Amino acid sequence: MTIASTTGAAAADETPVPGIPGPEQDPYIFLEEARSPEALDWVAKENARTLAAFEADPRYAKLKADALAIFDSNDRIPFVSFRPDGLYNFWQDKANPKGVLRRTTLESYRTDSPKWEVILDVDALAKAEGKEWVYQGSTCLPPALNKCMIALSDGGEDATIMREFDMTTKSFVEGGFVLDQKSQGGIEWVDENTLLVGRNFGEGTLTESEYPFTTREWKRGTRIEDAPEIFRGDAKDVSSGAALLRDNDSVIHARIAYRGISFHERLWYVWKDGQWLQLDLPTKASPVGIADGHMLFSPDVDWTVDGQTFPADSLVAVDLAEWKANPNGAKKSLVWAPGYRQTKQGSTVTGGGLYVALLDNVVGKVLKFKFADGKWSSTQVALPDNATIGIAASSDETDQIMYTVSGFLEPTTLYYTDGTTPPAVLKTSPAYFDPAGASVEQYEAVSKDGTKIPYFIVKPKGMKTDGSTATLLTGYGGFQVPRLPAYLGSTGKLWVENGGAYVLANLRGGGEFGPQWHQTAIRENKQRTWDDFIAVGEDLIKRGFTKPEHLGIQGGSQGGLLVGTFFTQRPDLLGAAIVQIPLFDMLRYHLIGRGASWIGEYGDPRIPEQRKWIEGYSPYQKIVAGVEYPEPFLWASTADDRTHPAHARKAAAKLKALGQPYYYFEDTTGGHSGGVDNDQRAKLQALQFIYLMKRLMDERPAK
Repeated sequence: MTIASTTGAAAADETPVPGIPGPEQDPYIFLEEARSPEALDWVAKENARTLAAFEADPRYAKLKADALAIFDSNDRIPFVSFRPDGLYNFWQDKANPKGVLRRTTLESYRTDSPKWEVILDVDALAKAEGKEWVYQGSTCLPPALNKCMIALSDGGEDATIMREFDMTTKSFVEGGFVLDQKSQGGIEWVDENTLLVGRNFGEGTLTESEYPFTTREWKRGTRIEDAPEIFRGDAKDVSSGAALLRDNDSVIHARIAYRGISFHERLWYVWKDGQWLQLDLPTKASPVGIADGHMLFSPDVDWTVDGQTFPADSLVAVDLAEWKANPNGAKKSLVWAPGYRQTKQGSTVTGGGLYVALLDNVVGKVLKFKFADGKWSSTQVALPDNATIGIAASSDETDQIMYTVSGFLEPTTLYYTDGTTPPAVLKTSPAYFDPAGASVEQYEAVSKDGTKIPYFIVKPKGMKTDGSTATLLTGYGGFQVPRLPAYLGSTGKLWVENGGAYVLANLRGGGEFGPQWHQTAIRENKQRTWDDFIAVGEDLIKRGFTKPEHLGIQGGSQGGLLVGTFFTQRPDLLGAAIVQIPLFDMLRYHLIGRGASWIGEYGDPRIPEQRKWIEGYSPYQKIVAGVEYPEPFLWASTADDRTHPAHARKAAAKLKALGQPYYYFEDTTGGHSGGVDNDQRAKLQALQFIYLMKRLMDERPAK
């Protein structure tokens, strides 16, 4: 099953609302204009000050060179996707900073030096067109997958243009489908001459969250403006769209649609007898796809139907033919239910079966499911124990599948099987740092309400428990997204190898232990996430791993908000705080970037009752006079049209007005994830670790 991407950009309605700060209350709202001359002048001055402070450090050049050598390394694993005409990979290096889309054969890929055929050179395209094109992926027509809509963004925004591309001729199709107005949103191929399109079609087609809520059916040779609308959600939705339900043979079994009534809740529909029929599903449940002649669903809450209760996070099946005949009446059966501290992380359907990746107490496993003799059975795939495991690629037509296996100190290994033998090592990433003497341990901190919060600590060689070790604590804790042990790569080289400890916290609000772990720490209970993170910091100090003057924290996006709440609520525990591409002004977040889409996670500040719980932690409002903060380093991206640079900018401006020390840097070419090429990524890494070394490793007064 594929569902068209629905992302968009538009100006937020800023009708004054009581309790929401406006220009009279907030003198830094001008920084919410991403590219206004005044804002960009402010950015240029801040960048110059920060670069002067960090690039002059004698350690900077080596740190950047070390990071760049890792990012540009030609012996890193080139991850691929399966297509009928070969294995496809998108690759960036020193010679191709914007990247090339390329393909090879399985036989060649097995060798140490695969022979690659370049399909699209993004650097050459950008140069020819005078654009900062960033490749954002392709959507292709099954089963051949040779006709594709290529998505490109200018400078790394989420908003893209789309052009039809022929993978056989390796060229854009002259007179083909083109969506040349940048927009959030995506497409899906119905057939060679028909697309389903969800985009910004002008007035009345974007939600308050600035995502599309209409879908059109576009025929080749006609204008997109004339394409008929086939589905319409509501302007109050987060997003809405229509898609196709395909099996692994590329047969279309139904048209489906959804309305995202909040970030975590959807209403689902199927086209039946000439109209959209709403499916009887919990709002926190979603279709998974088709496997072994069954339609699969997964609820994030307990789902009671026909006298049977299916647990949250389970897999539920209905016979596909029965479902097509009677979508709400087909009999449901249980495929799988999670055990204690288990949760599924993703699934894929190959020509040979359904594969589900699981977390079992934050350890990865993969199960293969088959339906035979009227029942579902599963077998565990033979992969290493005590590792983070992911499904890297799979084939729709065969039982070929690839897995990644990694750990903090273990470079990523790629396993492959064609389905006839157990998975075997295909490629291994080189070691980018020396792990000798380093170790990984797991502990638990006790949060404010008594909940035990697990965390991992990567200890450098010779680490003592006298509190002297510079320690970097990171986490996320939102949107049911897990943070898992993964090879540290550049962090290992730039930080652990230089004597720093690294800590990863598994906070409530994330997805490490399933939907309940997330749902117990959202909206009015979001403070629990912040309490969990603070508790881990306190535990690190209590155990003698570090001291406040040597403890730093780091996080991006929701993780940037996490860092902001920690350093405004407990600045006494910290010596450093890296606030990346953050949310920060939570009283205006619904007006900035894609903010309104996340009301399901945080609440709506326009509603007095909900504003009260948001005011309790919003970091921007918690920056006040008379408090000594740990000289935070805030960074953002000008092209970030998701969280928007305004959050970090305004925090820096407010700190400056209060006479508080801080650093600010803005990547002027990257999107939500920062630098768009490896040199810029290396620069961002070096800036952050120089900051941490200056704050946590260099001699400083004790707190």
